[in-house]
Amino acid sequence: MVKLSKPSIRLLATDIDGTLLNPQFQISERDLAALRRAHAAGIEVVLVTGRRHTFALPIAQQLGFDLWLISSNGAVTRSLTGETFHRDMMPAETCLRVCHAMQEFRGNTVLTFDKESRGAIVLEHMDELSTSIRRWLEKNMEFIEFVVPLEDSLVTDPVQAMFCGSMARMEQARRGLKNAGLDGQVTVLRTEYPARNLSMIDVLNGGCSKGHALQRWAEHRGLSREQVMAIGDNHNDVEMLEFAGHAVIMGNACVELQARGWTPTLPNDQCGVAAAVEEVLEGTRSSVVGD
Repeated sequence: MVKLSKPSIRLLATDIDGTLLNPQFQISERDLAALRRAHAAGIEVVLVTGRRHTFALPIAQQLGFDLWLISSNGAVTRSLTGETFHRDMMPAETCLRVCHAMQEFRGNTVLTFDKESRGAIVLEHMDELSTSIRRWLEKNMEFIEFVVPLEDSLVTDPVQAMFCGSMARMEQARRGLKNAGLDGQVTVLRTEYPARNLSMIDVLNGGCSKGHALQRWAEHRGLSREQVMAIGDNHNDVEMLEFAGHAVIMGNACVELQARGWTPTLPNDQCGVAAAVEEVLEGTRSSVVGD
């Protein structure tokens, strides 16, 4: 007879944008079915994203089962029902230093705060932001507050500072941050979409990343890294993939990830998440001879 053996993978962490979502920003039926099968097989599914918790919720709710979200590139770990496991905020004083060092990029600067009301997203104006970012902001207008100067919003510790713009402009921002004298105080992560000429530079508290948050969660669950699979596609997924015992990159992953020797799956327009998950699920089956 055929029995289900205990899966070697006990925790499945997947990125959202460029990974779970297809180019139409939807979850395909095959990807959805595969994650539901994984959940039914006893594998915990965690969404790990650069999105704010609230902006990731509609995606998570489509899965149809309880799960935890690691959001804001590892700064917040929270359940669908709002229970908080961990927060890693940037000290307001550190964010002030970031803002002062990056005056040249003030028109590209967005601050986010861990609240679900107006003021969760703060910026001075949208005049210098790209069409893609403006569309994202327009979807979040109920959470946006315009504050001039931006520093006046730092009455509490923020989740992060974000700089967004064209690839060339954000390469300048990366150099500016590198020369800002903030080594060890902040983590700088980037997410790039060359086809859209869009780049986002996230500045978080020192030591904060998707990888650190995933490791913390795995340890909380009593799991080793060998029992963790992570799927990602972009630069901000590197630390998460480095931690996971089984790292999988999408067929549409950025060149940096492709050069790391991680296991490739299909692109996000061909249900790459499902292909990776289905392979794991097939591996949980073992043939056992019996009566």
